[in-house]
Formats: sequence, C-alpha cells, structure tokens
Amino acid sequence: MIFNIFKKELIDTLRDKRTLMAMVIIPLLVFPLIMTVFTSISKSYTKDLAEKTLKVGVIEGVENNELLMFMDTLQMSGKVELFYYADTNELKTQIKEDKLHFGMYFPADFNSKLKGNSTGEVKIFHNSTKLGYKEQLKLILELKTKSIEENRLAALKVTPENIEPIKLDFQDVASDKEKIGKIAGGILPYFFIIFCFIGCMYPSIDLFTGEKERGTIETILTVPVTRVQLLIGKMGVVVCSGLLAATLSLLGLFITLQFGTVIEDPKLMEVITGILSAKFILTLYLLLIPLTIFFAGIMIPIAVYAKSFKEAQSIITPLNMIVILPAMVGFFPGIELNLTTSFIPVVNIVLSTKEIIAGTTNYGYLGIVFISSVLLAAIAIFISHKQYSKETNVVI
Repeated sequence: MIFNIFKKELIDTLRDKRTLMAMVIIPLLVFPLIMTVFTSISKSYTKDLAEKTLKVGVIEGVENNELLMFMDTLQMSGKVELFYYADTNELKTQIKEDKLHFGMYFPADFNSKLKGNSTGEVKIFHNSTKLGYKEQLKLILELKTKSIEENRLAALKVTPENIEPIKLDFQDVASDKEKIGKIAGGILPYFFIIFCFIGCMYPSIDLFTGEKERGTIETILTVPVTRVQLLIGKMGVVVCSGLLAATLSLLGLFITLQFGTVIEDPKLMEVITGILSAKFILTLYLLLIPLTIFFAGIMIPIAVYAKSFKEAQSIITPLNMIVILPAMVGFFPGIELNLTTSFIPVVNIVLSTKEIIAGTTNYGYLGIVFISSVLLAAIAIFISHKQYSKETNVVI
C-alpha cells in the first residue's frame, strides 16, 4: 500500500512543471553553466589584461631617472603608455575617471638617494577596485628594481648569499588530492545540500498543502489506509525528489569535467576524476539520505499546517538561509571535523564530505555524523507524524 501511494504521488509530482524545474532542469544545468561561464570570463579577463597597455601618469621634475627611463623603453614596446602632469591632484582625478591606470610621483631627492645606495621612494597612485592592474605593474617594476639591486651588489662586491643568511625551503607533504579536496570539498557539498533542500521543497508543499487547495484531502482520508502509510508514501516522494536533485547536480558536474574544457591541465583533471570515485559517491549518499529525510521532516509539518501553497512557500523559503549559512562553513579555513562539529546538523555533512574528498577521513567521526543524522531524521519523521495526525491540520 505504501508503494502504491508512493507511485501515485511520484507520477503526480513528475507532472508538475515547477517541481521538474527545481529538481531536474536546474540541478542538471547549474554546474555546466557556472563552470563554463566562470572559465570563459576568467580566460577572457586574463587575456585582455595581458594585452592591455598600461596608462601611467608621471609628475614631471625628476631627470635621468633610471626607473622612468625603463618605463620609457617599455613605452616603445607598447606595454606602457606614459603621460606627464604638473601636479598630483590632476593625476588622481584622471585615475578616478578611469583615464589612467596609475600615477607615479618621484620626490626631488629620488635620484640622489638612488645614486647614494640609499632607498628612493616612489609614490604610486591607483584605484584598488580595478583588479589585476596593480599586480601587472608590480611585475614590470620589479624587473628594473631587481636589475638595480644586482648592480649595487656587484659594485659593493657582495653576493646574494652574503645578505641571505638563512634560506627557508618549505616542502609540501600534502598530496594533490588533499590540496584539491580541501578546496573543492568546501564547494561541492554546499551545492549538493542546497539542491537536496530545493528538491524537497516543492514536492512537500504540493503533496500536503496542495491536497487542501485541490480539495482532495478529505477523499484521500476516506481510503482504508492509515495515516502512517500515507505519510511514509508521500515522504518517500519528497526524499526521492531531494536525492534526485543532488544526483543530477553531481551528474552535471561529471559531464562538465569529462566533456567540457574548463580544466586544461591533464594532471589536475586526473586528480579530480579520481576524487569522483564510486567510493566517494556511495559515502556521499550514505550521508545525504538521512539529511534529506531530515529536510523532508522539517518541511512536511509546515506544509501540513499551511492553508495554501503561497503560505507554505512563504514559511519554508526563509529556511533556505538556515541551511545555507551552515553549508558555507566549508568555505572557511581552519574548521575541521571533530567531536563537536560531528553533532552539528548540515555542518557535519559539509565537513565530512570535505574530508572524504581530501582522502583524510576519520571513520570514527564519520560514524558519529551518520548516527546523529539518522537520529535527527527519526525525530523529524516523528514530528511530521504528529502534525499529520492532527485533524485540525489536515482538514480546512
């Protein structure tokens, strides 16, 4: 009987266009779209920045300036274009109006300090909201600065080793999988959890609040089926919808990595493909199933209580924030899976997934996460049953 209810409700759910959009279309397309658009914009921006001529304004007054002559040489290659100004106020105005990328001011004693083996200060005006330009100019100026530094050392008959008593050689013992896992592990579970939540939302509202709006709730309750059977059958559809949304988002990610051109480094691609193994997917589902049941269990009582689709949606939608904020914990460095975080809902799933992807799983903590998630899911089912058993909630 539960299976018959499940089958009937699943067919009705799959006929709803809003539900199909939330649990099929969006999850399947979101990773390909995000990664393709992000990669295209990143490549285009990097290429444009590399080819762009830097417009640099200079305050007149310092002659025979080694750094300025170097910039003048670069001007002939097309990498830099120099403009001369009388005062800094006009220079700053031009930068604010995006007519210049930088402004350079050399104090009157710049040359004398440089020739006296002292430090010549250069004031560089820039707009920090224009990303990438500062790094490009620093790279250009460091070439000349390094040259001047080498000439000084040679004149003083000093080698770089004389002024570098200790050299720190950091040896990274983390594998590529661990490094990528710590980064990707904060992003992937975030999307899976969000899609699980969204995938559960519309079916739960439609299957419970929708019955009231359609006027079919009384008819269903006259059928010789217990409330528990009705609840389990309907909840099964809600849970499957959430898991389907997460599965399709994972499928979208896999298709993007396999057939897209977002990652051109074959070594990096090999590591990422190795992360998406059968073991990872099975462990991920082991954690997502009780979490999805928990999501269904907190949505169904609201959907049962609400009198209309609009009311249920207005109550459940803000719950997104309660889910999103803990899911964002994976982005923060230094927060690891431990005895405390293993008991925190949503956070424990994110951190567990992060550890699984990195290959640094502590199975003791993983067991605690699974058991605590199952207990929460059981509590959520109990609350749903209590709410669904109340006549005041199921009858308008």
